[in-house]
Amino acid sequence: MAQAVDALRHGWPLKFDSGPVLLPVETAIASDANSEKMLISAARAATLKLANQREAAEPHAPVLIRGGGPFTLKDALPIADPALDLANPLKGPFKAAHIDWSEAACAAMELARIAGILPAFLVDPAGAGEALPVTASDLAAWSDSARLMIATRAHLPIAANEEAEIVAFRSMDDTREHVALVIGEQCGEEVPLVRLHSECLTGDILGSLKCDCGPQLDAALAAMAEEASRGGWGVLLYLRQEGRGIGLINKLRAYRLQDQGFDTVEANQRLGLPNEARDFPVAARMLELLGVGAVRLMTNNPKKVESLSTAGVTVTERVPHQLPQNPHNARYLATKRDRSGHLLK
Repeated sequence: MAQAVDALRHGWPLKFDSGPVLLPVETAIASDANSEKMLISAARAATLKLANQREAAEPHAPVLIRGGGPFTLKDALPIADPALDLANPLKGPFKAAHIDWSEAACAAMELARIAGILPAFLVDPAGAGEALPVTASDLAAWSDSARLMIATRAHLPIAANEEAEIVAFRSMDDTREHVALVIGEQCGEEVPLVRLHSECLTGDILGSLKCDCGPQLDAALAAMAEEASRGGWGVLLYLRQEGRGIGLINKLRAYRLQDQGFDTVEANQRLGLPNEARDFPVAARMLELLGVGAVRLMTNNPKKVESLSTAGVTVTERVPHQLPQNPHNARYLATKRDRSGHLLK
């Protein structure tokens, strides 16, 4: 699976044991490739007005489409990328076709998300080149959080607390390296204050006002430092799951769609990507490796509480974590509340 993700990022085709050869539309290096069929996400199919066709009517299933002639990569890219809709408004007509290799199709969509590329493929294309063999059933084992282990740890003085410790985690199958900041003296009897913070380059590093990620990170560290000053302790898990799991490039594509008037959820749907794709069992595994079985969780997202509890972590308290809005993120925060179930306090 790691090789398959790398292949997609490099634009190489995959050959599924239970399905056809699939060539990623966005990254393909075989410039002359063409195909009679394309595989796209269900959300993108709905945008293209295909959801009323019987073969495209299942809400979350990938959709196989045919056009009036072969798809070249130049033809396929505007079909794959909703950011190009305004420049390429007329598409089709397309007809949805039956998929008898649904496991491979679903695996391809998930691999595209992990690779951070658009979920669209040419199917059995001519001129694609040699394909990498892939077994669709290997995907579940590849994402197993049990493979995560502590790689190293060190003292890391930070602005919030000069005695903090950083712990780095690595999986042999995943290039993303998650980290934890432990603030205060770890005590088995004291339930720590814990925050699950997903990486946000634009908010954490560049000070973006489109989200509340940077202020949330700073406030969480300050709260844990205050906890440590009273004899308690805290753990901040910094999860390398940019854009709620869709990756930096696709997050910025969603920003571009937001500039056209779509909200966060609508933008992800138009890209054919889930609104929530983070792997919270990874966070549970990190806590397990740190020897933490119970937490006081800083969040306004009930799904985080549910996910950790399902993974075996006892959440003794949900600690509200709300920051003031600004004119640039007011709609984003309202969407989290109204469409993603986040609490106000």
